[in-house]
Amino acid sequence: MGKDLRLEAKKQILKADQLYKAKQYKKAGKNYHLAGNSLLKLDEFEGAKNCFINGAKTFIELGKYDTSIELFRQSGEACLYTNKYLEANEIYKEALSYVSNLKSERERSSYIIEFSVLSYLCLFLKGIPEEGLDNLKKMQKKVDKEFFKENPLIQLVSEITISLRDKQVKYVEKIKENIGSYKLRDAEIKLLKIVLLLLNIKLLLASRFELNKEVYTTNEIINLTLNFDTTNLTKVLKDPYYQFELRDFNIKKILINVSDNLTTSKRPNVPFAIGVGEKTPLEFVIKPHFQVDKSIIGPFVFTCELNKNLIFVYETQSITPKLISPPATLVASIKNLRPPLIDQTFPLEILIENKSEGEALDVNIDVEFPEKLKIMRGTTKKQIYSLRPNEDLNWEINIKPLEVGDYIIKISIKFMDPNQNKIEEIKEFPFSIKL
Repeated sequence: MGKDLRLEAKKQILKADQLYKAKQYKKAGKNYHLAGNSLLKLDEFEGAKNCFINGAKTFIELGKYDTSIELFRQSGEACLYTNKYLEANEIYKEALSYVSNLKSERERSSYIIEFSVLSYLCLFLKGIPEEGLDNLKKMQKKVDKEFFKENPLIQLVSEITISLRDKQVKYVEKIKENIGSYKLRDAEIKLLKIVLLLLNIKLLLASRFELNKEVYTTNEIINLTLNFDTTNLTKVLKDPYYQFELRDFNIKKILINVSDNLTTSKRPNVPFAIGVGEKTPLEFVIKPHFQVDKSIIGPFVFTCELNKNLIFVYETQSITPKLISPPATLVASIKNLRPPLIDQTFPLEILIENKSEGEALDVNIDVEFPEKLKIMRGTTKKQIYSLRPNEDLNWEINIKPLEVGDYIIKISIKFMDPNQNKIEEIKEFPFSIKL
């Protein structure tokens, strides 16, 4: 019968712990390493990770940084097997902190690039590739310029970045063809394949805006539908190259950029489940407040999550709805301030009100009385620059009726609305003089 690997690993860990306490670091480190390899074969990745980390720290005590760095890399691999990308990233960052202790410049440069790129790939899968790029740029200063530029792993990162910038899937195929040149291990290749899958998904996703109207006034709400189109994803998700099973696709967060005159009053609740292979309508309500030269909705930024672990950010284009000011309307009225009597002067109030939401500009008012209503004092014409919403204009005209009868008083109103449309209205008011 063969050895019981699990029992063997337990013995090795116990022995390693005892040796470490006895400060016999070389033997302790060797036993941690053996135990980690045994657990790795049993797919007990958490235990393997811990053994490799303990072994790495043990060899640091001896100043054997090359061995400790190798063990850090193995512990990172154990994390990758269980999709613990942020944990692997932290391990790679810790390994980088010891690389400067290596004697060989070429070895230092190689490890700096390897761990920095592995860190970038881990952060890519958590939706923060920019953080990985920033870290890589910082570490670049520690590597010879030509060595850095020609390294296949740096070219890999460049091709991922260019693919996103130019929205070109062809770079994904190029990376797949060159995957052997990166000298990655099994778990690291699995990591890269998932990165390529996510990259493909980002590039193949599509979205389209639909507005319920072509033109809106500033007192109307904008009903907007964003069609989230995943019909192009089916083929890539079924590609056996990636060995990936999609269980769920959720939008976890929605960020909406709009110009200062707009606010979002309704959006889908998150998390929002997306059906792959479908066009999913997302409904939004945007409220305008005032007019600007160019109203902008978007881009919308969606934080998406696959299988409750893989995260990527998808950004839409922007749209510019046509927004105009609401039409202005003016209301005219007259009011007797004293009962009108034959041959007696009485005051009549003229009132012009803007009860609309649009501003009336260059307002001209002309009041026309019949001959039998004699104007004793006051003006029949008014001109003002503007009458804003909820503002009014009133004045008095003293009138002397000369005969009993039924008359018509006409008020002519001319103005321009905020969209430079000329508006002319004539209001007629019946007026009776009795004995």
